Amino acid sequence: MKSPLAPGVRFLTSFSRDSWYRGSILLLTFLFYTSYHLSRKPISIVKSQLHRNCSELIPPAGLNISDNETWCDWVPFDQSNYKTLFGILDNCFLVAYAIGMFFSGIFGERLPLRYYLSFGMLMSGLFTCLFGLGYYWEIHSLLFYAFIQVMNGLMQTTGWPAVVACVGNWFGKGKRGFIMGVWNSHTSVGNILGSLIAGVYVSSAWGMSFIVPGLIIAATGVICFFFLVEKPEDVNCSPPQHHSETEPLLQNLRSNEGMINGSVTTESAEVIEEHAEAISFVGALCIPGVVEFSLCLLFAKLVSYTFLYWLPLYISNVVHFDAKDAGDLSTLFDVGGIVGGILAGLVSDYTGGRATTCCVMLLFAAPMLFLYNYIGHRSLGTTIGMLLLCGGLVNGPYALITTAVSADLGTHESLRGNSRALSTVTAIIDGTGSIGAALGPLFAGLISPSGWNNVFYMLISADILACLFLSRLVFKEVQGWCRSCVPQSRGFREF
Repeated sequence: MKSPLAPGVRFLTSFSRDSWYRGSILLLTFLFYTSYHLSRKPISIVKSQLHRNCSELIPPAGLNISDNETWCDWVPFDQSNYKTLFGILDNCFLVAYAIGMFFSGIFGERLPLRYYLSFGMLMSGLFTCLFGLGYYWEIHSLLFYAFIQVMNGLMQTTGWPAVVACVGNWFGKGKRGFIMGVWNSHTSVGNILGSLIAGVYVSSAWGMSFIVPGLIIAATGVICFFFLVEKPEDVNCSPPQHHSETEPLLQNLRSNEGMINGSVTTESAEVIEEHAEAISFVGALCIPGVVEFSLCLLFAKLVSYTFLYWLPLYISNVVHFDAKDAGDLSTLFDVGGIVGGILAGLVSDYTGGRATTCCVMLLFAAPMLFLYNYIGHRSLGTTIGMLLLCGGLVNGPYALITTAVSADLGTHESLRGNSRALSTVTAIIDGTGSIGAALGPLFAGLISPSGWNNVFYMLISADILACLFLSRLVFKEVQGWCRSCVPQSRGFREF
């Protein structure tokens, strides 16, 4: 009697070849962008180590500190304007990132994504390590660290348009909000891991807080080079259905002589390629919804990145935790962001209202930010709860716009199946958002000397402005729901 197939084997064989490839692409791109965020997080943890309250520390034996109140600080951050200097470092990275992002999408459309991502991760690893080596080489020049930040910012722009374009090539619109909500947790996972890794070394040798993440992202670049598959067609898998216009074309190509041994012939590929020319920058801006979501993301990302770069220092100054404990506690904001991103994706899939979902979460985020500043540090339990809640409400809309919304707009029906536009659309949306990411930490550095309350007022104002830029799209979505009792959304066709 033949024994039945083992349960584990039955489970593994229940998935199709296409499913295995799609799962591997999600896993690989998740790993890649986790490493990008992991490598950009250490600077926020190390800040409180570069400038400390030396009066609370015991000086080394034989050190005369009678005329040296900043003996424990790292030059040049031992001056009273250290917050401004930290803001300069943040903005060297973020301004370079914002400028580079607009060009990155163009390169991403025209270069093989595997090569582009591998190069970007290897170079990001190099510059992250160089920042940490400044500790061992005893470099005290602001210009050195600023230059490293600029170069790292430019290299990091290779990541987001490329990974979103890759995922967009493999997945259709069906459950895109939920899938990308889960997948986009790589941002928060990277921030958490970056904080924990940096926290291990920050008090003993802060240079390793950069070197270890730098080596990790470089290693993932090698993995990308050997294993990434950019498009389903490269391994004879079926492409996802983005629009009703493209699927009949592909079905006809497969059903006729265009398909030989499961692959598209040269003549058939040329037919598809005619509809896949790279879109222009102006053409991408004309896609309905791109401008509104881009401007919304500018202010949403301003809030998110202010927390990313300044939350550990805020906790250290207000709650009086040391550098490691402040960094560990700040990871709760990103834990909340994971839940918020998944929730935003689920709700927007169910309702079909991407703009409405973002707007509602942003509206709730504003009063939560106010409460966190005033009651968030009264007890450890309150701090944990408020960080989780604020993280979910702040990062939920940010995650939804940079993933599902970008992919929706990049495969909009007006493009008639030109999925190559996805990289440019993603770069425009995230590039505009990155302007806000640069402004937020800059404003925080300039405003924080006058009091943290003013920083939070700035963040609340940015949240409200983000809502206002979505008002037209929210009106269109509500109008569509009122006109029809059909539960399925017509998506962006109304915009």
